[in-house]
Amino acid sequence: MKEGFYLRNIKESLSYFIKETDKILLALCLITSTFGVLMVQSATRSKLSEGQLISGDAKTMIFAITLGVCVALVISLVDYEAFVKLTPLIAVVGILMMLFVFIFGVAPPARPDAKSWINLGFFYFQPSELLKIFFIITFSAHLNAVKENINSFKNVALLGLHAIIPAGLVVKSGDDGSALVFILFTLCMIFVAGISWKYLLAGCVVTLAAIPLLWVKLRDFQKERFIVLVHPELYPNTAYQQNMSLSAIGSGGFFGQGLFNGAYTQSKSVPENQNDFIFSVVGEELGLFGAIIALGLILSIIFRIVKIGKRANNDFATYLCYGIGSMIAMQTLINISMCLRLAPVIGITLPFFSAGGSSTLCLYCGIGVILSVYRSTHNQKMVHYRVRSVRSPFM
Repeated sequence: MKEGFYLRNIKESLSYFIKETDKILLALCLITSTFGVLMVQSATRSKLSEGQLISGDAKTMIFAITLGVCVALVISLVDYEAFVKLTPLIAVVGILMMLFVFIFGVAPPARPDAKSWINLGFFYFQPSELLKIFFIITFSAHLNAVKENINSFKNVALLGLHAIIPAGLVVKSGDDGSALVFILFTLCMIFVAGISWKYLLAGCVVTLAAIPLLWVKLRDFQKERFIVLVHPELYPNTAYQQNMSLSAIGSGGFFGQGLFNGAYTQSKSVPENQNDFIFSVVGEELGLFGAIIALGLILSIIFRIVKIGKRANNDFATYLCYGIGSMIAMQTLINISMCLRLAPVIGITLPFFSAGGSSTLCLYCGIGVILSVYRSTHNQKMVHYRVRSVRSPFM
C-alpha cells in the first residue's frame, strides 16, 4: 500500500512538474542551442584530429547546455519571490566573484588582453556572465522596492549607483563588452519601470559630453577599432577580422555554400569564428536564409520571455523577464553589428550560438529564472501588484 502511495505521489509530482514547465521556451532554447552547436562544430572542424568526430569547443557547448538545462529546471522549482530575500547574499557573492578575478583571474589564449576568466581546469569560467544574472535579480528587487517613487532624485541616484558598481567591476576586469551590455539592459529595465524622460535625456547629454574624455582614456588599439568602422584602410590589421567576416557573409548569398563547405570558415580565415564571429559561419554556409532562421529563433525566445513578463502578476517578475530578455537582445544586436562592421569588436558572444561553457551555462541560469516566473504565475489571474510579502534591503 505504502509503495503504491509513494509511486502515485511521484507520478503526480512528475506530472505537475512537466505541466508547469514552459515547454515552449525550453524547446526554443534547445533548438537554438543545437543549431549553435552545429555551427561551432563547422567552425572548428578543421581542428579535428584523425578519428575525432566532435571538436573540443562543440563538446564543451554540449556539456554546458546539458548542465545548463538541469540547473535551469532546478532554479525553476524555486519561487522567484524568494530571490528578493536572497538579494543581499546574491549581491555579496557577485562582488566576491569579481574580487576573486582581480586576484586569480587569467586570460585564455584567445583573449590575452583580458584577465577576466578563472581557470577551473576543465574549462575557463567568466564570472561577469553570472554577474549579469545576479545583477538583474538585485536590480529588479531594487526597482520593485522604489516603484511608486522611482522618479525622485534620491532613488534615481541610488539606482545609478547600483548599476555603476557591477559595471565598474566588470570594466576593471578588462571585459568592456560585458560592461556595455550591463549599461544597455539597465536602461531597458528602468525604462520599463517608468523612469522619467528627463533623467534619460540628462543621461544622454552627460554621455555625449563625456565622449572626448572617454576617447582620451581609450588605448590605441581600442581607438583603432572605432576608426576602422569608417576607414578600414587606415588600420588593415585591426580591420582584418571584420573584413573577413563581411567577405564570408557576402559569399554565402541566399542559401549559402553548404554546411561544412564554407571556404572562409573551413580555412579559418575569420579569426575566432567559433566565438564572437560565429554569425559569419551561419551567413557563409547557410546564407541569408540560415541567418534569418538563426535570428528568428533568438527573437522567438526574446518574445516568449517578454510575453511571460507581461503575464506576470507582480512588477518584480516583470522586471526579471524584461531584464533577461533585453540582455539577450542587446548581446545579439552588438554581436551581429560587430560581424557586419557596424560596431567595434568588443568581445560579445552571440547568445545560444557562440562557443563558450560559462556564457552558455549562465545564460541557462537566466532561463531558469524565467521558468520560475512562468511556473509561479502562468495559471494565475494577472493582478499586477508589487511584491510586499517579503522584506528587501532597498525598502
